[in-house]
Amino acid sequence: MTMAEEFLIAAGSKEEQYQALVPQIDALLAGERDLIANMANLAAVLKEQFDFFWIGFYLVRTDELVLGPFQGPLACTRIAKGKGVCGRAWEQQKTLIVPDVDAFPGHIACSSLAKSEIVVPVVLEDEVIAVLDVDSEYLKHFDDVDAAYLAQIVNLLRT
Repeated sequence: MTMAEEFLIAAGSKEEQYQALVPQIDALLAGERDLIANMANLAAVLKEQFDFFWIGFYLVRTDELVLGPFQGPLACTRIAKGKGVCGRAWEQQKTLIVPDVDAFPGHIACSSLAKSEIVVPVVLEDEVIAVLDVDSEYLKHFDDVDAAYLAQIVNLLRT
């Protein structure tokens, strides 16, 4: 039986769902060293669990972010450093929660249906190598619970 067949969707509060998910993701990623494969499975698991509008990774490639593994509708392919929420999270090396993307100066609208967003940097050896970008079709969808657990989850990509 593969890990994908063993993935169990958790019930309960958002925090309880994340708590049930973290050990499953840890086990899923533990046996694979390829970063892209792990990002792809991570995006799929999180999309399946939370039904986010869009979730995926942008990979740092020299001076811009380039679209990596994702789940959801078509996305922007390249984002300059400091531009939009993703580029700003990369530049500042910190998680950004945007309750209303239309109120975020310089927001890049890959889809007009996205209303709120969270971006979590993926840091390896003190350097941002990618960002995890999650969009919701609802305003104020993300909070500190998402920030804490998504940071914990992307840290599992380090191993």
